[in-house]
Amino acid sequence: MRSCSRFLSLLLLLAHQVVAQKTEIKYLSGTGNDNTINWEFQCTRGRNSGQWTTIPVPSNWEFHGFGNYTYGYEKEDRDEAGLYRHSFTVPASWQNRPVFIVFDGSMTDTEVKINGQLAGPIHQGAFYRFRYNITPLLKVGQPNLLEVKVNKVSANQTVNEAERTADFWVFGGIFRPVFLEAYPAQYLDRIAIDAKADGSVSIDAFPGALKGRSTVIAQVTTLDGKPFGNPFSATVQPGDSVVRLKGQVSQPALWSSEFPNRYRVAVQLKQGATLLHTVTETIGFRTVELRRHDGFYVNGQKIRFKGVNRGAFWPTSGRTTNRKVSIQDANLIKDMNMNAVRSSHYPPDKHFLEVCDSLGLFVIDELTGWQYPPYDTPVGRKLVKELILRDINHPSVVMWANGNEGGFNFDLLPDYPRYDIQKRPVIHPWSLVNGMNTKHYIGYNYGLNTFFNGNEVFFPTEFLHGLYDGGHGAGLDDFWNLMMSNPLSAGGFLWDFCDQAIVRTDKNGELDTKGNSAADGILGPYREKEGSFYTIREVWAPIGFDKQFVSEAFTGQFTIENRYHFTNLNRCRFSWQLKKFSGALGTAPQALAGQATAPSVEPGQKGSLKLALPATWRQYDVLYVSAKDQYGRDICTWSWPITSPDQVTKRVVEKGTGSIAVRDENDQLTMTANEVAVTLDKKTGLLLSAQHRDRTFSLANGPVLLGGEATFASMRHYDTLGTHVVESRYEGKNRFRATWTMHPSGWLELRYQYRPENEQELLGVNFAYPEAQVNGIQLLANGPYRVYKNRLKGGTLDQWQKTYNDAVTGERWEYPEFKGYYSQFYGGTLQTKEGNIRVFTTTDNLFLHLLNPTVPKAAARTQSVATYPASGGISFLHGIPAVGTKTQKKETLGPQSQNNLTFANGGLDTFSGVLYFDFRSQKNQ
Repeated sequence: MRSCSRFLSLLLLLAHQVVAQKTEIKYLSGTGNDNTINWEFQCTRGRNSGQWTTIPVPSNWEFHGFGNYTYGYEKEDRDEAGLYRHSFTVPASWQNRPVFIVFDGSMTDTEVKINGQLAGPIHQGAFYRFRYNITPLLKVGQPNLLEVKVNKVSANQTVNEAERTADFWVFGGIFRPVFLEAYPAQYLDRIAIDAKADGSVSIDAFPGALKGRSTVIAQVTTLDGKPFGNPFSATVQPGDSVVRLKGQVSQPALWSSEFPNRYRVAVQLKQGATLLHTVTETIGFRTVELRRHDGFYVNGQKIRFKGVNRGAFWPTSGRTTNRKVSIQDANLIKDMNMNAVRSSHYPPDKHFLEVCDSLGLFVIDELTGWQYPPYDTPVGRKLVKELILRDINHPSVVMWANGNEGGFNFDLLPDYPRYDIQKRPVIHPWSLVNGMNTKHYIGYNYGLNTFFNGNEVFFPTEFLHGLYDGGHGAGLDDFWNLMMSNPLSAGGFLWDFCDQAIVRTDKNGELDTKGNSAADGILGPYREKEGSFYTIREVWAPIGFDKQFVSEAFTGQFTIENRYHFTNLNRCRFSWQLKKFSGALGTAPQALAGQATAPSVEPGQKGSLKLALPATWRQYDVLYVSAKDQYGRDICTWSWPITSPDQVTKRVVEKGTGSIAVRDENDQLTMTANEVAVTLDKKTGLLLSAQHRDRTFSLANGPVLLGGEATFASMRHYDTLGTHVVESRYEGKNRFRATWTMHPSGWLELRYQYRPENEQELLGVNFAYPEAQVNGIQLLANGPYRVYKNRLKGGTLDQWQKTYNDAVTGERWEYPEFKGYYSQFYGGTLQTKEGNIRVFTTTDNLFLHLLNPTVPKAAARTQSVATYPASGGISFLHGIPAVGTKTQKKETLGPQSQNNLTFANGGLDTFSGVLYFDFRSQKNQ
């Protein structure tokens, strides 16, 4: 028994020694908004202030009923503060070990006391990890009292200017985790690693409390712990503040956005054979460099950033997020075929960088500084150090940003290379500094000896400022084609990732974007996908298809371009599908699918994708090609029409035989066939109403010409070939003609022709229909999202069931929106309270306009709302408008954003269309 007891004691001693060799972590708070710990709390001003209660930590206190909600430009109560108390104990094994308390983020000025004594100076700056050595203040094995005072408004006015007088929500509270770190008696405080693409490794190790000559040994391992290369070491003496280790490994698998290969480095501090401390970091071998007048390179390959700006945000918890949110956001960014993210305008949660490391995203890590003025030099130097020391070893971080849009303190520039062993580039977003031009919100034709017409590397760190449904995808196709054609372009970053609408606990849970200030996202606050999500995904797809039509002569072969930086297309998977639609929309189409062999095409090259289609492929209506990347992530699905609207409509419309009754009286002309009665106004030539049996339809006041003016001149009607025809003529330079034909089956045919004015936003004809009667539509067109002239990509030609909604993008988050413009219109069944109305066309490239979207309440002074027909209703259009961004008029966004041009060689083009209407609602599907 005695020997057994000694053996157990020895095991416990060995276990203690193993633990003592590592840094032990003890969380005093939770780890995110999904894992919190209640602390005692009192808010000093605003809601529920002046009394002790509890609050979850981490959190922003506004979301728990305390204090005041504030947007950045609003006046804040300087006396609003949060008082926190929390009791904790530490293990007896921590006796005589250095112990630090660490705050990952606290808004804003933070005073920390342990057992009534200050842990150190008040920390200023909200988004940075800071810590205090609290070893002499602790009672080991006894309860300890942590007291924290967080002033929402900083005593340092430059901190307020940089962080709080900004264009984003500003909150209060300990919003990121708080934890203790216990080190061995002799330890390594931290390590900084530079692992380059050539396999060379440099490590700066920073020892603490050494009592004798020691050795620092580093070993690179795979993620599963297998040694990779030989260990390397250096000697360190007491009093040394840093020691540099250098090693070399052979042919490491490199880290990039496409191949996020990672390794681990274990760094040991030893005295003789005694292991004192081990520190482990996850790294990636990669080299980043700016080459002046050339480009931005990763691992020797010139790259273009396809990026987005992202802030840490969740609608029910503000700046407090969690790892699941980071994973979700990074995956959504990757799903848009993006490869980069800018952490605007502050350092992100550490777990977001860890996710970027593992999934593969280039990151610009940013010091806060919204606009001028920036942090002053004393506080700025401290925060630069905190920024870099926390994030230095993440391979995803490829450059630093020293503030934003004039919020730059250039005195801080020497501090970046001082702390960054990798000497990453430092940018100043919206400025030309160090050979990098990052000017914001440029126009398509911008640049006098700069940007597209300059000699410096350029990548706007904000461009196409989204708001509501404008920007982001609108104009991106033109901008990206221009960027792709310029060797100095390093891509760019869209503004921004998601609408930052917060749940107002003081307003019955209302989602608040502060007017149009925080409604700039590609996604909604809960990551709902807006239409631009799919446009971006197609424009930034790493596979490009040469423009090609699937005609009778199609051989099943496409020319494709590899737009990856590092990946051969033979790593991707391709599939195809054929669909044929019936006349009864809503029924399942005939479908046939197969796989395609991925061709070997190197980055930047073109090759052929060959589809082994069946001999019957011409009998189908649409061909789809889908691609997945090497990890199984969807890249995009592209669609090509095989049959034209004319061919589909001929399968749907039956003209029938039988009699047609005509009643011509007073100012109205009524045609009746197969229990369908259609009435036209003889004074205007316009449709007044349609009726089937006892159902009356309110489709009326059409066709009215859009994009020109024409005055009614005459109407005549006559029988011909078993039908009845009504011809209306309109005088004026637009030469508008409308011809109605009533078929015996009850189908009503409309043929129209016009000469529009030049440079019009709208080209086509309009009908009135009351929105209150609409239930939905079964649509055969590109969908399911609406389009604009400069945001046509991203849709898929298919049949879509769309239920009516009155979504207001950026104010009410219902997607896809119902109202708006739809491209490649073949036909549809409008589902109404009056019955169903089928409409089909034989006209190629026709757009459907389906009611006017409700204008956002805060749409004033923006360019993000498109033009729609003044009368609303339903339109059939040859030309639709473009849309601008929050800050840019549509005319500045490129060729696709211009008004519709119809003038060529001295004359105006003539447009024509053919529509078929069916009001026999009981027969419609």
